[in-house]
Amino acid sequence: MTIKNRFSESDMKAFAPSEKVGIIATVTPEGLPHLSLLTSVMASTPTQLTIGEFSTGVSKAYLQQTRKTGFAIVTLDKKLWRGKALWTHLKKEGPEYEVYNQQPMFRYNTYFGINTVHYLELKETTEGSPLPLVAVAASAILTRLAKGAAAQSAKVKALSPFGKNLFDRLDSLKFLSFIDDDGFPTVIPVIQCQACDENRLAFYPGVFAEELNRLEAGKTMAIFGMTMEMEDVLVRGVFQGYARRRGIRLGTLDIDWVYNSMPPNHGQIHPPLPLKAVTDF
Repeated sequence: MTIKNRFSESDMKAFAPSEKVGIIATVTPEGLPHLSLLTSVMASTPTQLTIGEFSTGVSKAYLQQTRKTGFAIVTLDKKLWRGKALWTHLKKEGPEYEVYNQQPMFRYNTYFGINTVHYLELKETTEGSPLPLVAVAASAILTRLAKGAAAQSAKVKALSPFGKNLFDRLDSLKFLSFIDDDGFPTVIPVIQCQACDENRLAFYPGVFAEELNRLEAGKTMAIFGMTMEMEDVLVRGVFQGYARRRGIRLGTLDIDWVYNSMPPNHGQIHPPLPLKAVTDF
């Protein structure tokens, strides 16, 4: 995997359309990984990323508070870039602001446009490369064969039926993140990841194996799952390491936190938060 510190002209052109998957990893004030779908990510210069904000979520607050970010970008032709960047500043006007609001998605939207542009200094990026779909498919099949042996029985269920079904879909995308030794969140595609049950996710490390095989048991990680209909869910939990299940080496993550990333009502799902009376209208 080739690592560089600049985007090429072809990279910048590939990121320009809003029709792509942009995954941004941030660090919470508690030092935990958080993942968001932000398709507005673009490269404004060879060493700078921008993110256009049109709805308020915790990821933008984390960007400004802890600054260190990771990213994964998948274009419509199924090419993948991954890297790390450092948030530097934001603006509510300027050439990048104008570019965003001239895009059809925002220019002709009656209800919202880009109101803020976040600027990030590129630290490193991979070369754009095709997603290894054959290896992904093989890993997904092996995960499906073995995951039942890793299931648990628990009364409290972290994932709803919607969330479990999303992770079980073979056509949904999943991305894993953890905080690396340099303090930056790393993003690794784990499209083969599936739910063993409502409290545990599993994956066979047959693709991006070099990175996945270095994951350490006991480390807190986040996994973001999404469909191409823009349905998504974010979970966080503790990685349990690798063990052989039905003869297949399987990594498992025990879920202890679930978050709804979809607008208009972002928020924690599990553990459930107590209801609060509305007193200020």
